[in-house]
Amino acid sequence: MEELDLDAIRAKLAALQQEHRDLDEVIARLAEKAPFDMIQLQRLKKRKLGLKDQIAVLESKLIPDIIA
Repeated sequence: MEELDLDAIRAKLAALQQEHRDLDEVIARLAEKAPFDMIQLQRLKKRKLGLKDQIAVLESKLIPDIIA
């Protein structure tokens, strides 16, 4: 894989990880407020899970294939 591809993957990975952390903070703040919107909370959690999946895919691309 080319170095440019790896740099692009790392940049995308960093952006997704930051968005994941930001969503975590938003979810925590939303859950603290007494009357909160459950549908909005569920959507945010679903988005966070989707980000986690995307992060896992990108991380696996950064791990070199080892032929046994």
